[in-house]
Amino acid sequence: MIQFHNLYLAYQREASALQNISFRVQRGEFVFLTGPSGAGKTTLLRLVYGALMPTRGQVLIDGQNITRLTASQLPFLRRTIGVVFQDFKLLQNRTVFENVAITLEVQGGGSKADIGKRVMHILRQMGMESKIHLTPQRLSGGEQQRIALARALVNEPKILLADEPTGNLDDANKQQIMNIFKEANIRGTTVVVATHDRRLIEQAHYRVIRLQNGELLDAGEVCDAQTE
Repeated sequence: MIQFHNLYLAYQREASALQNISFRVQRGEFVFLTGPSGAGKTTLLRLVYGALMPTRGQVLIDGQNITRLTASQLPFLRRTIGVVFQDFKLLQNRTVFENVAITLEVQGGGSKADIGKRVMHILRQMGMESKIHLTPQRLSGGEQQRIALARALVNEPKILLADEPTGNLDDANKQQIMNIFKEANIRGTTVVVATHDRRLIEQAHYRVIRLQNGELLDAGEVCDAQTE
């Protein structure tokens, strides 16, 4: 589903952000991407959804080499990828309902009634159906994270990427978020979570890919799709 082959990314001629990265993530896998701050975790995730392009090497997503896609083709690829950003990136002047619905609206996700049904379905799954008329600033950090997840999952993406999704949450909220990731994975979504939270990784028992200073230390063991 995701494959990096001899990938290099240089922001400046004398400094590489990522170098000689090669690994693959199978369809239906759940993978942690870890390493200290500055290791290249966020950069790698941005390469997966085409926000960055490598200096050289290949990035294949669901069989497509993104370096060969045109600017008009990239949005179609991104429709198959849900992204949860570290700072949520919720629209502060929009309600919870509107923040989730916008994913479907920009992608032409059906009639207004169809969009409404899909949004309410995912919000019920998140336990957030009673908050639909609130704006993000009236939500707790854990609630905002669940809305960011709802927005990423409402279109039933093939791939879910999350950048430090539990960094500012207490243990109870961390577990809630992890349960949502696991449920999405069980339904067939390939999940990649970037985190430096060792406890979270140890408790989950999924494959771990480790980065340090832009280099791949360990790609872990390639697993079959999770079935637990």
